[in-house]
Formats: sequence, C-alpha cells, structure tokens
Amino acid sequence: MTEGKGKRMFIPILTQMLILFAFIAIGFILSKSEVLPGNAPAVISRLENYVFVPALVMSTFIKNCTADNIGNLWKIIVFSIILLAVLLPITFIFAKLLCKEDFLRKVAIYGLEFSNFGFMGNAIVKGVFPELFFNYTVFTLPFWFLIYAWGVPVLLITSAGGKSKGMVLKNFINPMLIAMAAGIAIGLTGLGRVLPEQAVSAIDMLGDCMSPMAMILTGATVAKADIVRLLKCGWLYGLSAVRLIIYPLLYILAVAFIPKGGLLTEATLICGMCMVSMPMGLNAIIVPAAYGKDTSQAAALAIVTHLLSIMTIPLVFLLFNAVVI
Repeated sequence: MTEGKGKRMFIPILTQMLILFAFIAIGFILSKSEVLPGNAPAVISRLENYVFVPALVMSTFIKNCTADNIGNLWKIIVFSIILLAVLLPITFIFAKLLCKEDFLRKVAIYGLEFSNFGFMGNAIVKGVFPELFFNYTVFTLPFWFLIYAWGVPVLLITSAGGKSKGMVLKNFINPMLIAMAAGIAIGLTGLGRVLPEQAVSAIDMLGDCMSPMAMILTGATVAKADIVRLLKCGWLYGLSAVRLIIYPLLYILAVAFIPKGGLLTEATLICGMCMVSMPMGLNAIIVPAAYGKDTSQAAALAIVTHLLSIMTIPLVFLLFNAVVI
C-alpha cells in the first residue's frame, strides 16, 4: 500500500461501510414488511455457507495460490495464532466483568473472540484491500479452526441446550474448507488456466453475491428483535466498546511499538487490524436459535456493534494508518 493510498484509507472504508449498511437496511426493511418470509435468515445463511462464501474462497485460491505466492504464508498463519492466543484471556476477563448470566457470558466470549471477520470482514477486505484478500483468507484459518473445535460446539451449542460431540472430524468437513482445498489444488497445479472460461466466470459471479447477501442476512436477523427494549441494556454498550474500540486500540498500541519486519509485514498487520475491528459474529445468533434459545439479546448486540461499526471501523483504520503503517 503506497503512502498516498494509506492517507486516503478513511474515505474508501467509510464508503464501503455505508454501502454495506445500505444492504443491512434493505434486509431489515424487507423482513419488517414481511416481504421476506420468516425463515428467510435461515435460507440466506445456508446460501452463504454452502454457495456464496465457498465460491468466493475457491475463486480467490484458484487465482492466488501459486508456487510464487505461498512462500511467506507461514508468517501470516503464525501471526494469526499469536493474535488468537493473546485475545483469549482478555476476552474471558471482559465477558466475566460485563455479563453475569451464563448463556450471555458465553455469547459474549464468542462475540468478542470471533468477530464478523467472515461475512463483513470478507466484504470490507474485498472492497478496500482486494490485493490482500488471499492473505486475509489464510489469516482467518486459525480462527475458523477454533470456531469449529470450541466456539460453536462448546460455547454456543451446549450453552443453548444442545448436545455437542466436541471436536470431531465432521466439524471441519464443511463447504468453505472443501472449496479452499479445491482452490489450492487447482491453483498449484495450474488447472485454472485450462478450466472453461464459463466455469470460472460462474464461480466469480457466485462469489460476488457473498457481501450483499451477508448484509441482507444481518438486517433480516436483527429485524426480529425488540429493538427499543433491548437497546436499553447497558451491558450491550460495554461489550460493543470492547469489541469495536478497546480491541482495535490495544492492537494498534501493541504493533506500533514492535519493530517491523519478520512476521510484521504490511499484509499481516492489515489482516490483523481487519480481524480485531469487525463487529460481533452472527453465529452467536444463528446457532443458539436453531436449538430454540432466545437470542434477542444477542441480536441486540449484533445491532449495536454493526451500527456503530459504520463509524468505528473507518476511524480506527485512520488511527492505524497514522500510527502503524
């Protein structure tokens, strides 16, 4: 990223956030007006998880996973694992301080440790830092691993009254990782150059649907909550401040005083910043709801963090650019 582009980071990110919020508003309005049926969030979520996100991941790896590009990927993975490990104890402390009820505490732990780095993170990186999307996808792998191994089965399913078998192989055999494996194989072998142009274009077009549909899903999901009542809960704003302000500021302070080089490349630093600045992940709503748990408070937290992120993400990136890059 050139210095000139860095100085202009605020406007592109703010523009991207406003575009994404427009899609959130569309989903909210369509759900409230009952244009979308009651099961629309579940249907859209399945399309995202089984079609759009896998297509985007596959397309990215087909184009970028070449022998020339994979030499420094270990740096991205190692930095991601370090960030994941550092966040865990901090997350437990804040969740315990801000949430007294067991289920809400576990939702808070999930939402603080695992931001919406998938749907919204992908959308922002793809829109503002398209040249880093491959790096960002690799950077998220340790977080996805912990989500499947612990976040969803332990924090969300068991706390919602469901039964989890813990970390089993089938948790990791999912469309996104299958698409990633296929993209890696096609990219490294050069098969992408011999695939029919129509097939590649179809994958690209499906991947392009990921961002708008993810935001429509967000709007449709939060539309089902009693917003006025839930927005009076003070703990929502405490958690939102931790997720959107404290974590990004701690990250900026940490990396600002560490010598650059080695693991701290510009790509890894930006990927880490994207990870820590996103709002709460939507799994904390969708997964417990599938087991009949009242997720209205989790939905309210999603509303607050996603609305506030419209301004906090551009602002923390502006500070990040001034202090770090």
